[in-house]
Amino acid sequence: MPETPAVIIRTSFPYETVRQDVRVPLPDGTTLFARVWRPVTEERVPALLEYLPYRLSDWTAPRDWQRHPWYAGHGYASVRVDVRGHGNSEGMPGDEYDSTELADGVAVVNWLAAQPWCNGRVGMFGISWGGFNSLQIAALAPEPLKAVVTVCSTDDRYDNDVHYMGGSLLAVDMHAWAATMLAFVCRPPDPRYVGDGWRVMWQKRLEAVDPFIHTWLGHQTRDAYWKHGSVCEDYSAVRAAVLAVGGWHDPYRDTVLRLVEHLPDQQVRGIIGPWSHQYPDRGLPPGPAIGFLQETLRWWDHHLKGIDNGVMAEPKLRSWISDSHPPATVYAELPGRWVGDPSWPSPNVAPLAYALQGPPVLVRSPQQTGLDAGRFFPFGNDGDLPPDQRDEDAKSACFEFEVPSEVRVLGRPRVTLRITSEVPRGQVIARVCDVAPDGSSTLVTRGVLNLSAREGRDKAVDWPPGTTDEVSFELNGIGHTFPAGHRIRLAVSSAYWPWIWPQPGSEAGFTLDPAGSALELPVRMGGSVGGIGFEGPEQSEPLGVVYPATLDEQRPERLLVRDVAKGEWRLDVDPRYGGTRVYPDGLEFTEDAVETYVIQEADALSARTRSDWTIRLHRPELGWDVSIRTRSEITCDARDFITSNEVVCREGSEVVFHRTWEQRIPRTAG
Repeated sequence: MPETPAVIIRTSFPYETVRQDVRVPLPDGTTLFARVWRPVTEERVPALLEYLPYRLSDWTAPRDWQRHPWYAGHGYASVRVDVRGHGNSEGMPGDEYDSTELADGVAVVNWLAAQPWCNGRVGMFGISWGGFNSLQIAALAPEPLKAVVTVCSTDDRYDNDVHYMGGSLLAVDMHAWAATMLAFVCRPPDPRYVGDGWRVMWQKRLEAVDPFIHTWLGHQTRDAYWKHGSVCEDYSAVRAAVLAVGGWHDPYRDTVLRLVEHLPDQQVRGIIGPWSHQYPDRGLPPGPAIGFLQETLRWWDHHLKGIDNGVMAEPKLRSWISDSHPPATVYAELPGRWVGDPSWPSPNVAPLAYALQGPPVLVRSPQQTGLDAGRFFPFGNDGDLPPDQRDEDAKSACFEFEVPSEVRVLGRPRVTLRITSEVPRGQVIARVCDVAPDGSSTLVTRGVLNLSAREGRDKAVDWPPGTTDEVSFELNGIGHTFPAGHRIRLAVSSAYWPWIWPQPGSEAGFTLDPAGSALELPVRMGGSVGGIGFEGPEQSEPLGVVYPATLDEQRPERLLVRDVAKGEWRLDVDPRYGGTRVYPDGLEFTEDAVETYVIQEADALSARTRSDWTIRLHRPELGWDVSIRTRSEITCDARDFITSNEVVCREGSEVVFHRTWEQRIPRTAG
């Protein structure tokens, strides 16, 4: 994807640089594939590590070249390493963030610190998976690891990841991401980097593959599996300095607020901008982008080189508060302003309660409610964000509050709802929308509660049918300004497909009694702490990848199809991770994926998902041509989730691996 012209490309740096591909030895004899960019200097320098399963020789290479050479040019050894069993690293693939991955990461940190060109001090950085394991390895506290920059990551693997939300199963990304990783893990090593041994490595990996969805669906409450790697279990275990960065359009942004709250003042700083699930310098919607590399360089200089540059004098939390904006699925830039707060919770933020009014109302949303939710993981594509919410609001119970004067929200809203349910299982979804005088409804934030998780995410407690109880839960954090003359709308629904997999019997909905129910908004009353601003974005020279036009690009990103006679709705999604590209070293990489979500408007058990992936890697000069095709499906009945997965791998036209998996997994909480 071409970068916005607003990004400045740096070609001159304080240091000349060199690049080298190396193998990092692990204690068990396995070696990991690594790419090292270093400054040309006799002095020993700190090392920066980005540690991922996403293949440094192809998939993340364009992004890697934007930042690793930039850091090297400023006096750091910047290192990108493929996780065991992925890319050109040896070993077998495992579950995400398993103990082997984290132990390997500690070993890599120690290996870097011991290199003759390193001064013994190491930093880690990453976005998403790399941001996750940066925090998790920091919690293991290897002595050389002094600082971390974690972007779009989580401290809570159960309730703030792609698996569950509010104790409810995330149909939209639990399945899609498991299917994506099934396709990713089946990609072979590249003979350009591992030689003729690639076939043996590939076959061994394929024999070890097991779809992640089996494990993830096997743990439907917050048990020991999810506590592993969740830094929120013990924040004090993190010894490194942490710069936590997120975006209001990324599902992980609440982690920034929690890290700023729970880590000591001189150990943490937080930044939340208007961004999607992207590094904030990339210039992808929504902007504005910032000089993220320059900002992180200040972090590294202070914590790894001991330079007193004032980075710890910044406000503990710097946040973007968007101005009101009309609904749209993409914004090049959002209007708004930066504010700074000395702590979190902030002394500048106070709760403002809005009591719900009116008689009790039956909330019985059609099962297709939620089709206008937008993408769970916005990546800056044209169809990512939620469109006008009026259709969704019409399927929900709505309560409105006039805005006589500007209300500026910063933090996590909370709802308290008095509910009567006639069935033991269900879910409640709350959305806050900004309603303009013309009636348009812009989604501001939302939250979910699985009613069986109302007593804690670690247990599933059926609702005694016919009884009334009060439930309270937080919505996702946001920075947003409601202008005078607009209305704040709270929309409550009993369905939210395909984000939330519906519970058996949840078609019955629930009765909501406004008496004793309320919306609480965190309202920021104070002004900015000092002048908050950032330099413009800059990067090193791009890799020079070519993106040929393909027919697939004519396919809609999100296509909604309604079968009126059957009462069935189908959403087809093209995630558009990268498509077809040709690398400067001659690699032709083709990637195509389609996700499908189907439901009947009156039947919670009709929910089904499917994900199809095709990947081809081709090196004409080596005669190397391999392809991977995967199919992943989930359906359900009242008792079980039913999963079906298939992998077909070819070398040329020859099938070298073909396997299917079929499982029934009991619905214990989902």
